[in-house]
Amino acid sequence: MTPHQPADPEAPADRPQDPRWARPALLALLLATAVLYLWNLSANGYANQFYSAAVQAGGESWKAFFFGSSDAANSITVDKPPAALWPMALSVRLFGLSSWAILVPEALMGVATVGVLYGAVRRRFGAAAGLLAGGVLALTPVAALMFRFNNPDALLCLLMVCAIAAVLRGLADGRTKWLVLAGLCFGLGFLTKTLQAWLILPALAVVYACCAPVALRRRFGQLLLSGLAMVVSGGWWVALVELWPASSRPYIGGSQHNSFLELTFGYNGFGRISGNETGSVGGGGRRGGGGGWGETGITRLFASDMGGQIAWLLPAALILLVAAVCVLWRARRAVAAEQAGQRAEFLVWGGALLMTFATFSFMSGIFHQYYNIALAPYIAALVGMGAVLLWRRGGTPASLVLAGTTAVTAVWSYVLLDRSSSWLPWLRWTVLVLGLLAAVGLLPAVRNRAATATSPRTSLPARLAALAAGLAVVTALAGPFAYVLDTVGTAKGGSIITAGPQVRGAFGGPGGRFPGGMREAGLWRGRNAPGGPQGGPQAGPQAGTQAGPQGQAPGRQAQGGRQAFPGPGNAGTGRTGAWTGGRKGGRMGGGGGMGGLLDGAKVSAKAKALLVRNADDYTWAAAATGSQNAASYQLATQKPVMAIGGFNGSDPSPTLARFKQYVADGKIHYFIGGGRGGFGGPGGGKGGSSKITSWVEKTFKKVTVGSATFYDLTQRR
Repeated sequence: MTPHQPADPEAPADRPQDPRWARPALLALLLATAVLYLWNLSANGYANQFYSAAVQAGGESWKAFFFGSSDAANSITVDKPPAALWPMALSVRLFGLSSWAILVPEALMGVATVGVLYGAVRRRFGAAAGLLAGGVLALTPVAALMFRFNNPDALLCLLMVCAIAAVLRGLADGRTKWLVLAGLCFGLGFLTKTLQAWLILPALAVVYACCAPVALRRRFGQLLLSGLAMVVSGGWWVALVELWPASSRPYIGGSQHNSFLELTFGYNGFGRISGNETGSVGGGGRRGGGGGWGETGITRLFASDMGGQIAWLLPAALILLVAAVCVLWRARRAVAAEQAGQRAEFLVWGGALLMTFATFSFMSGIFHQYYNIALAPYIAALVGMGAVLLWRRGGTPASLVLAGTTAVTAVWSYVLLDRSSSWLPWLRWTVLVLGLLAAVGLLPAVRNRAATATSPRTSLPARLAALAAGLAVVTALAGPFAYVLDTVGTAKGGSIITAGPQVRGAFGGPGGRFPGGMREAGLWRGRNAPGGPQGGPQAGPQAGTQAGPQGQAPGRQAQGGRQAFPGPGNAGTGRTGAWTGGRKGGRMGGGGGMGGLLDGAKVSAKAKALLVRNADDYTWAAAATGSQNAASYQLATQKPVMAIGGFNGSDPSPTLARFKQYVADGKIHYFIGGGRGGFGGPGGGKGGSSKITSWVEKTFKKVTVGSATFYDLTQRR
C-alpha cells in the first residue's frame, strides 16, 4: 500500500473481526449508562434555573427559541448561543414543562457520546479498547454530573467527540465528506459554547495535514472545505443576529453593547483566558495568586477542587499517550502504514487532551469545575487505546508501562479518596492494596503475552493475565464509580455544581479557597467558602412546588445535607462559611444564593398566586435583578419575568429610562425585591440595575408575601 493509498476503513490490518461478545457488551454498556444517567434524575429539579427558564421561554415562543431568550417576551438572552437550549426546548414543546422534559435529552446525549466514542476507538483498536474507553467516559464523575444537568457542556462534549470521530474517518480513507462533517460539528459546537468548541481545532488540523493518506495539496483543500462548513454551520445564526434590528430582538446577554460578537470575543472569549471579563463577577481582571478564579498552573486540574472531578485517570492517559507514540514511531516496515494510522489517532486524541489541558490550566477568567467534562472523552480514548495496544504487544517494556500505570493510578486514587477521609474510608485502602497487587500481577502477565496468546484459554498463564488485567481495570474505576454513585444519589442545582462528596481543601471544604473575584465583590463571610455552591434545587420537578422561602428540602435533597449553605434555611449542614445573601437573615434576604446570582429564590405558593393574578394583562408578570431570581419566578408561574441586567445583573439592559417607559406603558406588573445589583461594567454597581432598584423602592408600593418583597408597579406611593 502506497503512502497515498487509503486504508480499508472497515478492516484495519491489525484488528481481527469483533468477537461474538462485542455487540452484547456494547448494548450492555449503553443500557447501563442510560440507567445510571436517568436514575433519580428528577431529584435535580430544574437544575440550573438560568437555562431552564430559557428552555421554558423557547417552549412558549419561537422567537425566544431562536435567540435563546431568558423569557418568552424576549427582554434579554442567556449569555451563550442557543444551540444547547434547542433540544430541551423541543422536548418541552412535545411533553410539557417538567424536570424530565428538560434533563432527559441531556442524559441521552451522554449515552450517545459513549456510543460514538466506542465506535471511534473500536475501528482501529478493537472492541475491547472501545468498551474500556466508553466505560471510562461513562464513569468519569464530571461527565455523569453534566450529562444529568442542563448546562451547554453536555451537547458540546457530544459534538467534539463526533468531530474527532469524523476526522479519524478522514485519516483512515482520505474522503472529503468526513472533513466536511467535522466542520459541521465544530460549527454547531460554536453555536453551543462559542470559542471553547475550537480549542482542539489546531491540533486536529495539524495532524490531518501531516498524516492524511492523500496528496498534500488535497489535504489542504479538504481542510479549507472543512473550515467553510464550520463557518457556514456556525455563522448563519451569528449573521442573522447581527443584522437583525436591535430594537426588535432581545438584548444579547453577557455583552455590554448588545453585540453577540462582543460576547464571543470578550466575556465568553479571550476574556476567559486573560481574566479581563467586563461585566463578570468582581469586574474581571487578573488578581494575585493566578487570577480571580483560583490558582493557575500545571497542577490546577489535580488540585483539591478539580482532581476528583476529572483527574482519576489523567496521569494514566498521559503515560499511555507517551508510551504508545514511542512504540508506534518505531513501526516495522511490513505494517508501517497501519501503525502510522494508529499513531495518528493517538496524536489526535492526545493533541485534543493537551490543548484543552493547557488552556484550562492557565486561563485566568471564569473557570468552574464542571468545565472539565471537555477532557473526559480524550482521557477515556487514550486509556482504552493505550492499554489495549500495550497489552497486545506484550514484552518487558509493555509490561513495565502497564504495571507502572496501574500503580500510579492506584496511588493517585488513594490520594483523591483521602481528600474525603470520612467518606467511605475503607475504599481508599482497598483501591491502593488491590491496585498495587494488580500492578505486580501485570509484570509477568503482559511480558508473557506471546505465550498466553497461543495457550488454551483455560491455561494458568491466560487466567493469571486476565485476572491481573481485570483487577487493574476494577481498581482504576472504583474511585470514580463511587463518586458517580454519590453524584447520582444527590440533588444538584444552581450555577456551580460539583460531583462527589465534600473534599478537604476544595472550594468550600475545610481549609478551602474560593475565587478571588467573589471575595472582592464582598459575597462571602465566614472562614471558608461555601461547600461547592450547589444551591438547592426546588423540592420537586415543578418550580411551583418548591420548598418554602426560608430554605430547601432537608437531607440529601439539599445537596446531601453536606454541601448546601448554612443559615436558617440550611441548619445543621456544619459548614463554616456562608453566603452573605440568599437566605432569610442574609444581607439580601429574598433571593437565592449570593442574592440570586448562583441560585434563585424559593417561590412560595402565595407569591406564585400574586404574580399569576392578572398576569396575562402584562407583557411581563414581573421584573427582577439577575437572571436566576427572574428564572425562579418564571418557572414557578410559567409567565415571562424580565431579568434586569442579565445573569450577573451587570448588563445595561434595560436602561433606567427604558424601564420607566415599560412601566408607563403598563407592560410590567411587579418588581421583585431582594436581588443583587450588578458586579461591574456599565450596567452594574451604581449603574442600570441599581438605579432601577432605587427608583422602584422610592416610587412604588411595597407588597410583602411571607419573606418575599414585591413592588406593585401600578401602585405609586
